[in-house]
Amino acid sequence: MKNMIIGQSGGPTAVINSSLAGALDYAFSSNKIDTVYGMINGIEGLLEDNIIILNDIFEDKPYELNRLKLSPAMYLGSCRYKLKGENAEFKIVVDILEKYNIGYFVYIGGNDSMDTVKKLSDYTIANGIDIKIVGIPKTIDNDLAGIDHSPGFGSAAKYIASCVREVAYDTSIYSIKSVHIIEAMGRNAGWLTASSVLARQEDMLAPHLIYLPEVPFSVEQFVNDVKAKLEEYNSIIVVVSEGIRDAEGNYITADMGNKDVFGHTQLSGAAAYLKCVIEKEIGCKVRALEPSVIQRSAGHISSLTDVEEAFNLGEVAVEAAVNGKSGVFSTLRRISDRPYSVEYGVGDVALVANIEKKVPRSWINQEGNDVAQEMVDYLKPLIEGVVQTPYRNGLPDYVDIRHLDEKKQRYSD
Repeated sequence: MKNMIIGQSGGPTAVINSSLAGALDYAFSSNKIDTVYGMINGIEGLLEDNIIILNDIFEDKPYELNRLKLSPAMYLGSCRYKLKGENAEFKIVVDILEKYNIGYFVYIGGNDSMDTVKKLSDYTIANGIDIKIVGIPKTIDNDLAGIDHSPGFGSAAKYIASCVREVAYDTSIYSIKSVHIIEAMGRNAGWLTASSVLARQEDMLAPHLIYLPEVPFSVEQFVNDVKAKLEEYNSIIVVVSEGIRDAEGNYITADMGNKDVFGHTQLSGAAAYLKCVIEKEIGCKVRALEPSVIQRSAGHISSLTDVEEAFNLGEVAVEAAVNGKSGVFSTLRRISDRPYSVEYGVGDVALVANIEKKVPRSWINQEGNDVAQEMVDYLKPLIEGVVQTPYRNGLPDYVDIRHLDEKKQRYSD
């Protein structure tokens, strides 16, 4: 009987631990898996042999497994480490896996994490090494190809739409002219920004303007759009993607010299910049609001649909591994919007590794300042359902993550 190891990588979401819980639930019940190990801080932690046994913490402990399922962010911690593609590095990884008698390697993450799954799978297959390598998708950006929507996106979408509604209620009490600009995450894909449209219901007009990175952004046109809306309403709410860029492809206010380890430009400040523009060109009251990391791990307002789908995708991935599949990731396909239903399966990880799925241009209005009905129909089912989060002392009772802080403390000594 072989052992399994699982890790998490990239940015957190409200439901990435749901996928971990689903994977553990299947692994604990499998007669092909003995011990289940966890990598602390993903592949980087694995290279440092920083590993814990998850059976001791969660097996035969349904309350703890449920706490894990309903806790945001990453129980196992994360990393931003990308394998270099060198045989020597792969050999180190395989030597560690063989040391722990690993037969199944499961990695939860986004585009770059799936690149790790692909590289490791290619290496093990090419060298006749019997370790099954599978991926579980996640990202709030919803930019993964090969899947209808990414786990984590639905909950982040629900949070952004809720924020817009709450800001609208706050600002509507005043009779003065005002503009509130909310900046949502999304470097190259505007799915999360687009989800703000869900705030716009029968009793709510906001958001009044929505700008995605898929359409070139004109500051001049933006000012004209805002002026036109202010002629209709006292208070307007604008939602912009952090990755909006001009016709030449330049990010608005981006520091092009500041990049992460994957070479991605670190973005922030689009809303703050546009605030200054409105103050100068229009002169009304303006606020720039940046939810930043809060939108990623807002477990208190998770979508039940998102939680359950993430859990199921964890189960599907481990099932695929024990059935002999490698180089695949768990995925889902939408069958129907009304009633909403999906079917689960696996796909070639090459379909998702390092590939970005962007919003179709036809799902954005002609003016580039709003989204079309197709987007609304796509988004609506993903935020459905209320999670019954356990509470303790008046606050959500999330899973204990002190082991991550202790590790950081050791590093700082």
